[in-house]
Amino acid sequence: MSTRPTKDQLAAAHNKTIEDVIAPDLDVLFCGINPGLYSGALGQHFARPGNRFWPALHAGGFTPRLYKPSEQEDLLKLGLGITNVVARTTARADELTDDELRDGGKRLAAKVLEYHPRWLAVVGITAYRTAFGFPKAQVGPQEHQIGETRVWVLPNPSGLNAHWTPTGLGQEFAKLRAASQSRRNR
Repeated sequence: MSTRPTKDQLAAAHNKTIEDVIAPDLDVLFCGINPGLYSGALGQHFARPGNRFWPALHAGGFTPRLYKPSEQEDLLKLGLGITNVVARTTARADELTDDELRDGGKRLAAKVLEYHPRWLAVVGITAYRTAFGFPKAQVGPQEHQIGETRVWVLPNPSGLNAHWTPTGLGQEFAKLRAASQSRRNR
């Protein structure tokens, strides 16, 4: 498949799922809200060109260079993974219901208990608040843990989230990177 899906491929991607990039005992498991149609068509997380996840991951110090969505499996070698609160693809995250997000939070918690990452990093404060029932949660480390896994909430890196600049996103990712490194070195 080409790196740019056609209109037909995007339409066919609605309600698809894509595979997690996951392994036991990761340093950080990043968790998106749900895959967009572009990601569903390509089978790659955060695949839309305007999404700032990959640049923020690099700016935050998690990757030695800017990775492409097609290199997502290489994250495992760095102790990183990717999953989603809700698995099904949609054109926009606001197509998800609160019940879907809450059910996704339960499935995500079970996944975290199975794979034991050191940190779960949810990228999207509103999705985190709904999925886990913490309506006043803020970006940053959370008191909430899942088993031994610490939880950190990052801003949504979607290009639609104009409130967060690329620099600001990189800074927030860097804070998590520093925390994940200090916890690993204990």
